[in-house]
Amino acid sequence: MAPESRSLSAQDVAALTGGRLVGSADVRVQRVAPLERAGPDELSFLANRRYLNQLAQSRAAALLVGPAFADAPGGPACRIVVPDPHTAMIAVLGVLYPPAVWAPGIHSTAVIGHGVRWEDPIAIGPYVVLGDGVQLGRNARLEAGCVLGDGVVAGDDLHCYPHVVCYSGTEIGARVILHAGVRLGSDGFGYVAGPGKLPRKIPQVGRCIIGDDVEIGANTTVDRGSIDDTIIGAGTKIDNLVQIGHNVHVGGRCLIAALSGISGSTHVEDDVMMGGQVGLADHLTVGRGARLLVQAGVIGDIAAGATVSGFPARDHRSMLRAQGALHRLTAIVGELEALVKDREDP
Repeated sequence: MAPESRSLSAQDVAALTGGRLVGSADVRVQRVAPLERAGPDELSFLANRRYLNQLAQSRAAALLVGPAFADAPGGPACRIVVPDPHTAMIAVLGVLYPPAVWAPGIHSTAVIGHGVRWEDPIAIGPYVVLGDGVQLGRNARLEAGCVLGDGVVAGDDLHCYPHVVCYSGTEIGARVILHAGVRLGSDGFGYVAGPGKLPRKIPQVGRCIIGDDVEIGANTTVDRGSIDDTIIGAGTKIDNLVQIGHNVHVGGRCLIAALSGISGSTHVEDDVMMGGQVGLADHLTVGRGARLLVQAGVIGDIAAGATVSGFPARDHRSMLRAQGALHRLTAIVGELEALVKDREDP
């Protein structure tokens, strides 16, 4: 069931966010929307100067604004001034769009193996399959078509959206969210040359371990370890369509954006951020707090706290200077060609 929206007064919004109310306290909002299309019953926000040109045309009932825009001309008169409108909006969203209430129960089509244990309450949806010896904590929610292999263990408050698959050897912490199509514990890509150079598969016998408070996006795959374990640290958030290879260790509180790939046996330390389509070669170390910008191609170790981009990935400022020089090179080549032509002309 989709969450239903509620109604809040501007005074309510100010109380929720700890903001300073400017304008009528009785203005009411039912939904949130972007500045350019918000209507007379919707709340919006302004946090960046680049969107000031949209303010005058906005029809929003009220705005969350940073201190720099509290008195900006035009737009809604009702404003709630907060230090960070993005963070403030989170508090409002939780009230305007409360989570859907789920009902415990086990669907008649679910297949439950021998020795499965859980703590009530639990919700097991249509065509869920639980292998032998699966152990689940309190408040587990397994939506339609999920498959948990033999011996999978998960802590409290697990939420698996439809068609999540966890192979045997997967261990999951508490308060983990797995979106539709996530695959945990599949075999890593490991082969050696066999007779006649035919690739021979290396058995993958390690575990796939997911820490507490991890969220993994739709259709992301995390391989099991080959001999070591693959580990995703507590608090890490992984976007859709990410591939994490065998024996990879990802630290805590990392943010990994869509279409990124981490090759086998690479270690990513705590608090690392990766933009979309970042690629990491195998057996590398990415230091704590590093920032890997969009489409960075990492083929060597990255120092703690570094910000890198480009291929091969290097210091971001250095890459920008190199790109600027490359663009100027076209004009330089044109000037050289003109000089050569002048010398060759009689």
